[in-house]
Amino acid sequence: MEIDALVFDILGTLVDEPAGIRAAVRQAAPDADADELVELWQGHVETEQRRIVAGERPYVPSDVLDREAAQVATKTDVVPKLSPWPDSVEGLAKLAEHHTLIGLSNASRTSLLRINAHAGLRWHHALSAEEAQTYKPDPAVYRLAVDLARTKPERLLMVATHAWDLRGAQSVGLRTAYVARPVGDPPSETDRFDFHADGLADLAAQLAKPRL
Repeated sequence: MEIDALVFDILGTLVDEPAGIRAAVRQAAPDADADELVELWQGHVETEQRRIVAGERPYVPSDVLDREAAQVATKTDVVPKLSPWPDSVEGLAKLAEHHTLIGLSNASRTSLLRINAHAGLRWHHALSAEEAQTYKPDPAVYRLAVDLARTKPERLLMVATHAWDLRGAQSVGLRTAYVARPVGDPPSETDRFDFHADGLADLAAQLAKPRL
């Protein structure tokens, strides 16, 4: 399998998004049920993203949806700080020794700058779904990475903890790698991904092995 670049989902795969939102809502509403507010926040964002992909709402960037969600959940404009998983920074550095790394996120350009700076994520290039004016799993978002790399889709490996994201990548011909995270969307029995990894070190080890 010849891979020209690894294409990484960021929210959930490399940063612990629910934990960041939970800390933010606890700060804004210390007496409320934080888990309930996190579910409310993420539910709003996911619902509105689906509506945008379906053409039921004009595109707005993710920071707009997050502000809406913050108002729904806490009646404030609190902005979460998203921290990396323990293996994210070191894992990206190790993978970058042998592969081009591309971030591909539903986060807006503004949000990506904030996330990458706070989490210390390093890329060769980071792409926002904002450039396609839609959200994953719309095929147009994955084509951003294909166009950037100027290669065949099957020479890109999409890395994510969300099975729905990997299915979206498969729809345009990308290879796929599922990385297990506590907050992810695990594969179903019918999913067929090229790699299943326990973390980024495991993924790096698998990529280093010759595949028949």
